[in-house]
Amino acid sequence: MLELRLVQGSLLKKVMESIKELVTDANFDCSATGFSLQAMDSSHVALVSLLLRSEGFEHYRCDRNLSMGMNLNNMSKMLKCAGNDDIITIKADDGSDTVTFMFESPTQDKIADFEMKLMDIDSEHLGIPEAEYHAIVRMPSSEFARICKDLSSIGDTGDQKNEKLLDRLLLAVVISVTKEGVKFSTRGDIGTANVVCRQNTTVDKPEEATIIEMNEPVSLTFALRYMNSFTKASPLSSTVTISLSSELPVVVEYKIAEMGYVRFYLAPKIEEDEEDNKS
Repeated sequence: MLELRLVQGSLLKKVMESIKELVTDANFDCSATGFSLQAMDSSHVALVSLLLRSEGFEHYRCDRNLSMGMNLNNMSKMLKCAGNDDIITIKADDGSDTVTFMFESPTQDKIADFEMKLMDIDSEHLGIPEAEYHAIVRMPSSEFARICKDLSSIGDTGDQKNEKLLDRLLLAVVISVTKEGVKFSTRGDIGTANVVCRQNTTVDKPEEATIIEMNEPVSLTFALRYMNSFTKASPLSSTVTISLSSELPVVVEYKIAEMGYVRFYLAPKIEEDEEDNKS
């Protein structure tokens, strides 16, 4: 028997909005310690890892480990029926092929329940090793989202032809961290753009600070459209942590209140000339 009651139901809605573009179908794993998900995007380029710890729920009952395969778009449609202040309860019986979502208004004068069919999804659970990163940047999530959006516009000429669309899909961002700060750069149809964020820890509000921890300088190239997709998690947290290392995927992490996190992993792009040298 599984029964999870989340007072801040809007949290679950925000989580779904942040990952449903990247992942279509995924297994939600429930255990005594929490509710989690790990899934690759359809191109097998990015990995999403979500954790909501059991202590963050008002009521959490999970009698045995359970894996529930769900279509995230369908789940998102159901969650849209919940008000932002609603209390959300998720229920599933052992061995059942359905899961029930129950939405209660704070005043208890309206209760709705929706039953959704579960899916059988084959997915391998990838072990994500703990790693030491060359550079870790903490910055306001709204600032990171704005930078990614602004850089995307450099590759957008407003022309909807297929080749232009392809250009936008291939648009890359170079993230460089030095003692000067963190620099985001791109090159597109209409020119180039560089945005530098210097470390500033003297702001009045901690969530507005940009903090850089660097063991050695690092400069890596990533597909910008994935970075833009990750920023859909901005409503979950006022800050974002970007962890970079030359031989590892970048980790873009958004903390979820006091109860967990959503992390996005993305492998760096290898420049074409490096590819040519190898071939």
